[in-house]
Amino acid sequence: MNRAQAFVFILMALVSLGSSGTEMVRVPSGQLLPFWMAPVSKTEKTNSPIEVSSFQAMKYAVTVNEYREFLKKSPGWDANHISPLFADKNYLEGWSQQQKNPTSPVTNVSWFAARAFCEFHGMRLPTVNEWEFMAAASEDKKDANKDEIFLRRILDWYGEPRGESLKSVGHIYKNLYGLWDMHGLIWEWVEDFNSSFVTGESREDSSFNKNMFCGGGAMSGADKENYAAFMRFAFRSSLKGNSSTWNLGFRCVK
Repeated sequence: MNRAQAFVFILMALVSLGSSGTEMVRVPSGQLLPFWMAPVSKTEKTNSPIEVSSFQAMKYAVTVNEYREFLKKSPGWDANHISPLFADKNYLEGWSQQQKNPTSPVTNVSWFAARAFCEFHGMRLPTVNEWEFMAAASEDKKDANKDEIFLRRILDWYGEPRGESLKSVGHIYKNLYGLWDMHGLIWEWVEDFNSSFVTGESREDSSFNKNMFCGGGAMSGADKENYAAFMRFAFRSSLKGNSSTWNLGFRCVK
């Protein structure tokens, strides 16, 4: 290999990395069928496809080791210094136990902290649409939201009891885009996690937010068979920006 070829090889390798040195995967542009049918009028709803532009995403969720390195450079985000405005009492709970497996995904991290990590590395959290788009892909399908086996696998994971520790990243499955563990390892933060909330501005529409998350509210979903997606939207809407929980982590995009 001559110098020119070596330079091209190194350049191509660097392109696939984020500013933190993390391996990135290019997610192509495409269309996403929205889970919620947007009301057009009192009697009509639409679920027109959403256009998703191409972006890069971390191949794996952020690991304990990566977050530990971030804390060394940003001590204001460690559990002893962080403001309660940015993290609840569960923030980094069990941190010493987490560090026993540095390649496992970091959890018990708030939305504010996850955003800070991504911004520190010149990236950001994915939007709901971006996350749902890349997570819809199975090992061999771009959109497996109609695949009963794929959906059942997700629901079975949702029903699993809490274990003593999380597995390392890269141990569940790799989807068609080359992204690991979009389901089956942890839940993941998104930038607009609370965007499903609808605030009523009049008596006419003030009941919509309440009905969306009751049993009958699920019927407003565009895909009534995809209960796994409904559970994700309901879970996200139960969170606050300073929430931290044992199975909630994140990955960055740009």
